[in-house]
Amino acid sequence: MRGARRTACVVGAAALAVVASGCGTGDGGGEADPGGIVRASWSDPQRPIEPGNTNEVQGGKVLSLITRGLVRYDPKTARPVNALAESVETDDSRVWRIRIKPGQRFSDGSPVSARSFTDAWNYTANLKNQQVNAPFFQYVEGYDAVHPADESAKPTAATLSGLKVTGTHSFEVRLKQRYSTWADALGYPAFAPLPRSFFTDHAGWLRKPVGNGPYKIASYRRGRAMELVADPAYQGSDKARNGGVELKVYTDANTAYSDLLAGNLDVADDIPAAQLPHAEQDLQGRFTSRPAGIIQTVSFPFYDRAWRGADAAKVRRGISMAIDRKAITERIFHNTRVPAGDWTSPVLGARGGYDASLCGEVCSYDPKQARRLIEEGGGLPGGRIVLTSNVDTGSHKDWMEAVCHSLDKALGRDNSCVVNPVGTFADFRTQVTDRKLSGPFRTGWQMDYPSIENFLSKLYYTDASSNDGGHSSEEFDRLIDQANAATTNEEAVRRFKAAEKVLARDVPAIPLWYQNGSAGWSQRVHGVALDPFSVPVYQDVTVTK
Repeated sequence: MRGARRTACVVGAAALAVVASGCGTGDGGGEADPGGIVRASWSDPQRPIEPGNTNEVQGGKVLSLITRGLVRYDPKTARPVNALAESVETDDSRVWRIRIKPGQRFSDGSPVSARSFTDAWNYTANLKNQQVNAPFFQYVEGYDAVHPADESAKPTAATLSGLKVTGTHSFEVRLKQRYSTWADALGYPAFAPLPRSFFTDHAGWLRKPVGNGPYKIASYRRGRAMELVADPAYQGSDKARNGGVELKVYTDANTAYSDLLAGNLDVADDIPAAQLPHAEQDLQGRFTSRPAGIIQTVSFPFYDRAWRGADAAKVRRGISMAIDRKAITERIFHNTRVPAGDWTSPVLGARGGYDASLCGEVCSYDPKQARRLIEEGGGLPGGRIVLTSNVDTGSHKDWMEAVCHSLDKALGRDNSCVVNPVGTFADFRTQVTDRKLSGPFRTGWQMDYPSIENFLSKLYYTDASSNDGGHSSEEFDRLIDQANAATTNEEAVRRFKAAEKVLARDVPAIPLWYQNGSAGWSQRVHGVALDPFSVPVYQDVTVTK
């Protein structure tokens, strides 16, 4: 809210309550082993891990373990609460004064200071460093100078003019405009501090990242595992209750599930769809499922001329209306997914902007209308579409085949849609970010922080950090800017929803379904729970001797 003063806890107008249910527990019994290692399923991240250049789930899991920012998100409610911040204050929602807690350290023993934040943010924002999370700083004064819109141009400044260190443990942030909920995003890893070693030996840091979280990286063998150990010097309130986490790489969720049943894995947070009906029985109650801030979508490559223009918009609408979401969520996911009616998530609630009516007929199943729209738009580009996703997680091949079958049925012919399965998440994400796809592709979104803004601006704003399809709309961008500058939560949500109506017209991505998080665990561990982002709260897991 404009003019608000933030001190003890950073909770802005859009820091929205989420459902806090379905938390897991242990079996009870057995003495806890504080040095025990939790073995958990994982996939290789797309690129080397660093806060400014990681914007996908697998790398994000690691950053959530090895870094802590000014705030963190409560594992039950997702509300932002102060972590390294002693206070985050503003009088006008444009100039923000930040004071960090003294005595904080990185895992290499070096101190966390105000410069640890400002140097990190300046590095991420600067175009020459080619960081995918640079747009997170687009509202800070001076961003256009360090990150010109024309990426062939050179920056005219090395640092953001809106960042000013005011003391060893304090700094000031000046934004281009009023932005009442700006502080709600400060728990996202893009805003994490970085030690001096990141800048003095960047290559060495990338080989073995140094952070300030409850864990530190011991080793990483791509395609096999990452080993993290608890940092005994960590001072946060969420210290690890185990000796470390071994993130084991799996290219098939069914293999991970088999290892879980055999006792060779402790935590699996990607239960295959085919196993969901009997997971509770298989695991003898060691299973949890809870609503999560996740939406599954299919995006279109606007960088390909075939998907631009009014006719292509009709085709995109038609494809969406050809998908029988209800049948797919029931048959394949056994009701652990809910057919989507907008581009956000039910965890936001109505006050936070969730509105299942916003997508309207675009998200309805109407095969006759779907066929008419696709024919009016000139038919599918090239006569058929190729739907692409990784298939090592999420039972993606199953639902993609169901989507293609639904489209075939609507058009009355076979092979109007074919599946292009990519073996690993990392390889798939590389194809997406390198813009090598000529057809629709999977773009599921896990919220970075609990706000409608995160579901909209980070995905569909021009040149946003996760705008993989290349959607661009001046009207949408203008409405997002107005929403961010709003003085009340009600006004902000109203403008965000107006921006979302532009998506309903343009259909840059097809909303498919909202997702529950699910996880199972072995008899060896206790206290397993998922946070509202669908990530296990690893530091709370205990291991039995």
